[in-house]
Amino acid sequence: MATVNDVVIKIATVNGTGSASANGLLRKSIFRMGVPVVGKNYFPSNIQGLPTWYEIRVTGDGYQSRSNRVDVMVAMNAQTYVQDMADVASGGWLIYDSTWPRSQLLNREDITVIGIPFSRLCNEHFDGARARILMKNIAYVGAVAALLDIDLEIITALLEETFAAKAHMIESNIEAIRLGFDYARENVDCPLSMRVKAIDATSGNIMIDGNTAAGLGCMYAGATVGAWYPITPSTSLMDAFRDFCSRYRIDPESGKSTYCIIQAEDELAAIGMVLGAAWNGARSFTPTSGPGISLMSEFIGFAYYAEIPAVVFDVQRVGPSTGMPTRTQQCDILSCAYASHGDTKHVLLFPADPAECFYTAIEAFDLAERLQTPIIVMSDLDIGMNDWMIPELEWDEDYVPDRGKILGAAELEEMDRFHRYLDVDGDGIPYRTLPGVHPKGAYFTRGSGHTKFGAYTEDSAAYQEVIDRLLVKWETARDILPKPDIRYSKFNSTGIITVGSGDGACTEALDRLAKQDIGLNYCRIKAFPFADEVCEFIKQHEVVYVVEQNRDAQLRTLLIIDIEADQGKLVPLLHYNGMPIHSGFVVDKVLQEIAKGQAA
Repeated sequence: MATVNDVVIKIATVNGTGSASANGLLRKSIFRMGVPVVGKNYFPSNIQGLPTWYEIRVTGDGYQSRSNRVDVMVAMNAQTYVQDMADVASGGWLIYDSTWPRSQLLNREDITVIGIPFSRLCNEHFDGARARILMKNIAYVGAVAALLDIDLEIITALLEETFAAKAHMIESNIEAIRLGFDYARENVDCPLSMRVKAIDATSGNIMIDGNTAAGLGCMYAGATVGAWYPITPSTSLMDAFRDFCSRYRIDPESGKSTYCIIQAEDELAAIGMVLGAAWNGARSFTPTSGPGISLMSEFIGFAYYAEIPAVVFDVQRVGPSTGMPTRTQQCDILSCAYASHGDTKHVLLFPADPAECFYTAIEAFDLAERLQTPIIVMSDLDIGMNDWMIPELEWDEDYVPDRGKILGAAELEEMDRFHRYLDVDGDGIPYRTLPGVHPKGAYFTRGSGHTKFGAYTEDSAAYQEVIDRLLVKWETARDILPKPDIRYSKFNSTGIITVGSGDGACTEALDRLAKQDIGLNYCRIKAFPFADEVCEFIKQHEVVYVVEQNRDAQLRTLLIIDIEADQGKLVPLLHYNGMPIHSGFVVDKVLQEIAKGQAA
């Protein structure tokens, strides 16, 4: 039976051969046909020569998570043939470069193997080794287009747009596309039973990765200072911020930049620069990943105690230690929640996709200044570096940054005396001043023991008074942070909780389970400390599955610590192999748990 707009294409190549452009061209062409699509890049941490895969999920239903199924495998790397063939679902297709002989041992009776001599075709039509390698990758785009009925005119138009400034490259790329397309049409029964058909389901949407969206959000939020030390997978966030600022943060009269970006010597220096800029009144931030959080912890604790606003983006990757730098996890939840020694608690925000990365970035700066504390945005590699379809981003032209409780010169002039850490309003948040505004606003910023008046102390009662007041601010934060996304399918006794990139897999899993007459209620947490609604959600259910991407159930642990959730209710469903979580994992685990309950 023919399947339309429900197909997963996986492309196996070698890192450093220019396949990224070809894969992006294929994904964008499907998007231009009006068909929802999502791209997942699985690449090595070494620079060149190792296997890399790119997965394109064509999903008419608009699901954003990985499928964990491969229908069409384009196997362009002979070293991974065995693995690539094993990944193909029964009834699927494997396309390979048949220029050279291929062992008959690499056959499966339940799939169709299609040989296309990409190398021979390109060797006959192009000169130079590098050009032939590049064109071979473009040629497989043409072959896939023929096999899946992807509009060739759209591909051609995209090529012309891509190489508008390099017109000499357009002709060769179009020729390579035609080589693959024509050979497939002449030698294979096209299209396959799985195909792509134009619909109108992408209008009003864009495709973007989370790091780019977050970088854009930082600019719109008014950030003017960024400091960082390069680390996968967060570096492209600062790259995006720099690109946006170089276009839009230039003084029109002087031509000078109105922003400052510093590559520090390490992560510890980066967060120190961010705190210095924030203390001076600039909106500043740093992007990093798990190892960077470890190095930044002492300064993050200083910011918590000295009450300096700052924003940190943790684009999480696999740990511990170096781990697998180019694979995804949610393994920094506890280390970020309690970063630094001593009694510290940090506000965490959990965006679920690139759209939320944009809006959360703006909210993070407002919250950092309102609460006078570090805000850590918990993204991950899947969100940060992969291609997602999201609604077009919107901006409120009336937006005014929330600078929180900052006293100006006029207010300070009227005061008898300013006390930096005095809670005047009962919400745990004191008033602050910026350097140089007024002599009365001067104070010594201390990481050591201080009284509520800002003076140095080693007095037990005075120290404890400040520490207890920080807990009052913590409860204030609980009330003003983003509320969870809660959905009730119907009244029942079972629910699911997740955070961040677990959302796509969980929402799809809920649909799949509903088709089996299994209805579960859903809660996606957006912030820590947890809102009262999260506590109430857990209380209303007998069983709550906690879906997260780490080995040690860190989210579940945090729920038990922060809101004293009944741990007997919280059943961990843990996915932590470094690949993006998929709905099949959630469905299978839920069904297993249900079966256990029925057998008990």
